[in-house]
Amino acid sequence: MKIKEIMTRNVITVKKDDKIENVVKILLENNISGLPVVDEENFVIGIITEGDLIYRSKKLQIPSYFTILDSYIFLENPNIIKEQMRKMVGYKVEDVMTDVVIVANEDDSVEEVATIITNRKVNRLPIVKDDKLVGIVSRRDIIKAYAKE
Repeated sequence: MKIKEIMTRNVITVKKDDKIENVVKILLENNISGLPVVDEENFVIGIITEGDLIYRSKKLQIPSYFTILDSYIFLENPNIIKEQMRKMVGYKVEDVMTDVVIVANEDDSVEEVATIITNRKVNRLPIVKDDKLVGIVSRRDIIKAYAKE
């Protein structure tokens, strides 16, 4: 069975310039946990999820470091704190979204998509055709498809 047979075609999306408060409203009103972020031509440029929004409430983690001769030597990448701050104080979707998006092609099999979802530990996958968004599949959609077999 192809994923295009079970995907949701009327995908609710947001743009990178949308406000976070709008995303929260959309998620709650539609009882969903994530949204693809698309550009004007419907290319998937990110995804924003409840996890991204919850991130804003987490405790800031300062990278570990030690000092030698009045210099700081970081044990972790100090840019991590910059990324944390950006996500925590973000006002727009582009500040909070995950911009490395895993997608599947509409002609992929349900088994292929289920494997991606499981291996990559994601809850939903945007489905594309010619790199443009045409649908979305969640874990629940896959379970429903197996229930119908």
